[in-house]
Amino acid sequence: MKFQIEDVTVYFPYDHIYPEQYSYMIELKRTLDAKGHCLLEMPTGTVKTIALLSLITSYSLSKPQSPMKLIYCTRTVHEMEKTLAELKILHNYQIKHLGPQARILAIGLSSRKNLCVNPTVVAAENRDSVDAGCRKLTASWVRALAEENTDVTTCEFFESYEKAASAAVLPPGVYTLQELRAFGKEKGLCPYFLARHMVQFANVVVYSYQYLLDPKVAGIISKEMQKESVVVFDEAHNIDNVCIEALSVSVRRQTLEGATRNLSRISQEIDRFKATDTSILRAEYNRLVEGLVLGGNLPITDNWLSNPALPDDILKEAVPGNIRRAEHFLHVLRRLVQYLSGRLDTENVEKESPVGFVASISSHAGIDQKTLKFCYDRLHSLMLTLEITDTDEFLHIQTICDFATLVGTYGRGFSSIIEPFDERMPHIPDPVLQLSFVITSGTLSPIDLYPRLLNFHPVVSRSFTMSLTRDCICPMVLTRGSDQLPVSTKFDMRSDPGVVRNYGKLLLEMVSVVPDGIVCFFVSYSYMDGIINTWNDSGILKEIMQHKLVFIETQDVVETTLALDNYRRACDCGRGAVFFSVARGKVAEGIDFDRHYGRLVIMIGVPFQYTLSKILLARLEYLRDTFQIKEGDFLTFDALRQAAQCVGRVIRSKADYGMMIFADKRYSRHDKRSKLPSWILSHLQDANLNLSTDMALHIAREFLKKMAQPYDKTGSSDKKTLLSQEEMEKLGDGSMHEMSY
Repeated sequence: MKFQIEDVTVYFPYDHIYPEQYSYMIELKRTLDAKGHCLLEMPTGTVKTIALLSLITSYSLSKPQSPMKLIYCTRTVHEMEKTLAELKILHNYQIKHLGPQARILAIGLSSRKNLCVNPTVVAAENRDSVDAGCRKLTASWVRALAEENTDVTTCEFFESYEKAASAAVLPPGVYTLQELRAFGKEKGLCPYFLARHMVQFANVVVYSYQYLLDPKVAGIISKEMQKESVVVFDEAHNIDNVCIEALSVSVRRQTLEGATRNLSRISQEIDRFKATDTSILRAEYNRLVEGLVLGGNLPITDNWLSNPALPDDILKEAVPGNIRRAEHFLHVLRRLVQYLSGRLDTENVEKESPVGFVASISSHAGIDQKTLKFCYDRLHSLMLTLEITDTDEFLHIQTICDFATLVGTYGRGFSSIIEPFDERMPHIPDPVLQLSFVITSGTLSPIDLYPRLLNFHPVVSRSFTMSLTRDCICPMVLTRGSDQLPVSTKFDMRSDPGVVRNYGKLLLEMVSVVPDGIVCFFVSYSYMDGIINTWNDSGILKEIMQHKLVFIETQDVVETTLALDNYRRACDCGRGAVFFSVARGKVAEGIDFDRHYGRLVIMIGVPFQYTLSKILLARLEYLRDTFQIKEGDFLTFDALRQAAQCVGRVIRSKADYGMMIFADKRYSRHDKRSKLPSWILSHLQDANLNLSTDMALHIAREFLKKMAQPYDKTGSSDKKTLLSQEEMEKLGDGSMHEMSY
């Protein structure tokens, strides 16, 4: 359909639109007009992606004199592919109405592991190995050697890309990762480097959060993005955790041992160069004297990671004299590794600010702050000079230099913590030094707390509700079993045989009445393992399996993918299945259980973070001191948001229906329950707040009976939930809000 929002003609590729999608577009347009930030929360299942893409691309088409680039950031490759598939449908619709003037270039950008088409390289087992395999074939010195010696192997796809030069371009269109690979194979061009080259010309770029938020990656991939860009973070409730991960470093015994091996190997390479060609090392020294630290003229294949500090914080000056010579730099790194090794020999937990840590390094190892700050760039320069291509072998020393640069650059917002062992396994010594970024933390709702934590001022901030023709969501709070004993995963109750038995009986009763798929979330892997073993010993699991097959998420990605695939097959063939999963796990983050794959989701317990974690305690202290957010409030916000994310997997459209059981007596408290999103709270009736297993079973039966009745998808005349082209045209008089809310 096609409709107007003020001066913009919006092209929407479907025959009907939800009222909340229309409201969402209005708020988006206000933001674009104001050229500011916005914070919008949409209920699950309201198809926000196509609404956002339609408005922003239509806005750009209506203002050809000032073109905008859309940068769309997703959390997973799966979400990236879904976004590009939606954009392809929209793009075809716009071309049908506007012709060639609607043509755009939209690409997805991912790692070499997902884009490489060279069979020998992509066969490697992990991402780092694929990256190193690529560099072994494409590094500038390898290619220079290949010109003199035909026995040296290079990558035919990259060579073709280099030879094509300016002719290596993507024609207009929307390219998923699979289509980029197919294009590369057909034309004989490297899809990874072609995509990186085309990023600066594309109208729409879809890539991972890290490409914009991690300074090491963003310094290379995103530095040339135009200023007039619209940046969208999808599923942004975890955005601050991504920032924390990008700027946090962990150093263990294995890291230091690996770094020592790396330094020995680098020392051998320096000796080899001294014996064969000292001019290369001398040229590097002269370049560093002039302050040309990794100038911007490096070949694209040689520049694999940028500085881990934020660009504005890097001093544009010459490298300190004491690390200009390669052997002097190695001596500094050896002292640093020795110092860190000594710091890990502790029996007590130690917490220190970066300023204190740097002062300690200076007094004990004789390494000053400025030297630490340049460690990462100096290592990168040295590895290029020594023509090292197997960079995956040098991850340990890179981690040490990453740590040194961050601790030498930032005086606040970070905390260094040394833990001699994991609190959960105190009898196993496993010392770890963590430099943790604490400025932002956790996932918060209500929506107004995000701007405070992330330090920005939105021009629009709004949380939308969901318009429904029937109550297709049935949330329940279960506080006790059929024997009236309370259920909870509180530490003092979680191992109680009565609690474990009641959780098992709840699931057993539900599998007997709920058709197709049931998803059951636990608070942690260890609790899930323990409770399933107990159910197995008591025979409850065997009884459950008489009704449905059981599949379990593990920490192994391949096993979990296989389990999910078989779970879907069991639901498709009518056998029905139960999927055991973990809050904060991979499944809770990004897998949808729509339609018959998820008719019920049970959240066993409240998924609080591990509260004895020293890193979490440092973040809580920072939030309390900086934003006056109490520890209890933050932990509750975070746990309830995770719970909402888990149960939200079950509803992915308005035609869908499903039940949600919050199985813990703590959910009945108003201060906990009120932190749930409004679209869940609006369906949580008072009668469903304090249920036992038999009461929940009765409500489930009645709900499923009600959902089996036919209904009008478009809604009644007084409350429309689907709007047609004709109804959209009538909305020009401003009667929108009367109709939808």
